[in-house]
Amino acid sequence: MSLVVFESVKHIHCAECRRGPIRHVVREAGVPRCLDCADLGHLVYLPRGDAALTRRAREASSLSAVVVRLHKRRRRYERRGLLVEDTALARAERACLADAEARARRRERDRLRRAAEDTRFTAAFAAEIRRLFPGCPADRARAIAAHASLRGSGRVGRTAAGRALDEQAVSMAVRAAVRHLDTEYDALLMAGVPRFAARARLAQRIDAILDGWRSGTAAAEPETARGGSS
Repeated sequence: MSLVVFESVKHIHCAECRRGPIRHVVREAGVPRCLDCADLGHLVYLPRGDAALTRRAREASSLSAVVVRLHKRRRRYERRGLLVEDTALARAERACLADAEARARRRERDRLRRAAEDTRFTAAFAAEIRRLFPGCPADRARAIAAHASLRGSGRVGRTAAGRALDEQAVSMAVRAAVRHLDTEYDALLMAGVPRFAARARLAQRIDAILDGWRSGTAAAEPETARGGSS
């Protein structure tokens, strides 16, 4: 079990030595203590960001502590870095320098692999759009698929259902694209119309476009063929 140190944004003073304000706080018996009073003052701070360096420093350090800070909006503590022994950090830095080139090559291989996976998935997503909505132009289907399946976007194409090409998830991506690109939905939002009210107002028109795409009897204008939010 890892020791936990809190990164404070408030002016907190140590309950033992009264020194402060202190940035890194250890809570013992419900009161804050500075690193020195908690016998962690000899450790050095390693910010998050370099996974290899963090892993090696933690493994080389006989004593370490995870540093977290409260994210108020998300209402949870998020990891900020690590406190480790100075000698362990130096050893980890030397190890990372020694194999930096090999790790760079591995990162590049991983990047190319992910890019190929994304290309295949986007093509499959676009093909599923065309299967469900044969009236949707091919270039529009590709644009919707590229937007919905962008890695790291959190959009519907990156959900578990989206990656499985679930019919409902694919349909949601298409509906979102039509909503944003073929109606005045965005203008309504900018005018202060509540989101759900704007959706209800435009639902019939969106359904008509989607029904036309499903039956193959209608298609959107080519110049609107770019992605849409999911």
